[in-house]
Amino acid sequence: MAVIIHGTTGIQGASWTTGGRPASPVNGQQGYNSTLGALEVYINSDWRIMAQKFSATGGTITTSGSYTIHSFTSSGTFTPNSSGSVEYLVVAGGGGRAKSNYYGAGGGAGGYRTATGFAVAATGLTVTIGAGGAGSASSTGADGSDSVFSSITSVGGGGGATPDQVGNAGGSGGGGGGNDNVVAGGAGTAGQGNAGGASQETDASAGGGGGGAGGVGGTSTGTSHGTGGTGGAGLQSSINGTATYYSAGGGGVQGYYSPAMGVGGTGWADTANRGHGGSATTQGDGSSGIVIIRYLT
Repeated sequence: MAVIIHGTTGIQGASWTTGGRPASPVNGQQGYNSTLGALEVYINSDWRIMAQKFSATGGTITTSGSYTIHSFTSSGTFTPNSSGSVEYLVVAGGGGRAKSNYYGAGGGAGGYRTATGFAVAATGLTVTIGAGGAGSASSTGADGSDSVFSSITSVGGGGGATPDQVGNAGGSGGGGGGNDNVVAGGAGTAGQGNAGGASQETDASAGGGGGGAGGVGGTSTGTSHGTGGTGGAGLQSSINGTATYYSAGGGGVQGYYSPAMGVGGTGWADTANRGHGGSATTQGDGSSGIVIIRYLT
C-alpha cells in the first residue's frame, strides 16, 4: 500500500478491497477501495465514501445565494449525479371556471406541496407538470391535472360548478354554482388545499369562489344576488429566489341582478405556471402548475 509520486502520471495512493482494509486504521487515513470503486476515508471508527459534489440536470437551472434551483414549467426528468437531499415545491394545474355569463363558480387552485430534506438517488426522477383545466361557457369547468415529482403528487384543482351544482373536489375544490339553490363548494385535499366556497342565496345568486392553498373559497354575497365569491388565498414561496404566490382560487361569476364578479384570491395572477383556479374577472381557464427543486450548491 505504498504511495508513489511520479512527475508524469501523478500520485498513486494506497489501494485495497473491502475485505483487505487496513487492520488498525487511524482517523483521516484514506485510500481507493477497488471493491466499491471509490475513494474512502476512516473517520471515527467508520469507513466513509468520499462523495463527489452533489449536482443534477433537468429543467431550467438558476442559482440564488447558496442554492442551485431547477424549475420545471413543462414535463421532464430530474437526474442527480449522486444520492442526496433536496427541497421541492410541487404545484398542480388549477381548475377551470364555470359558465361565463351568470351563476358559475370559480375554479379551485392546484394542490400545493412543499418540503425540505427529500431524499433522492442517482437516477432519473420523473417530473410531470399538470395543465390547467379549461373554463366553460355552459357547464362545470374542467379539473386541473396533477403535477408529479418522483413519489410526490399534487392533485389538480377542482372545476368551478355550473348553476345549482356542487363544485368539483380537487387539490383545492371548485366553488358551488349559483342560481336557485344554496350549493356547497367542492372538497380540497388535506395538506394541499382547501374547499371551494358556496353559493349563498336561492334566487339568481352568484357562484362561490374556488378554494386556495392558503384558505377556503368565499361564498357569494350581496342582497341583490350579485357578487361572486372571492377565491381562496394562495401561498407564497421563495424557493426560486423570489417571493411568489402559487395556488390561489378563482373568483365566482356574478348573479343575474346587480351583477358583480368575484375576484381571485390573494396572490392570484393571470399567468401560467402558478396553479391558480380560473377566475371570473380575467381568466376562465386554470393556470398550469410548476415543479421547483433546489439544493445547496
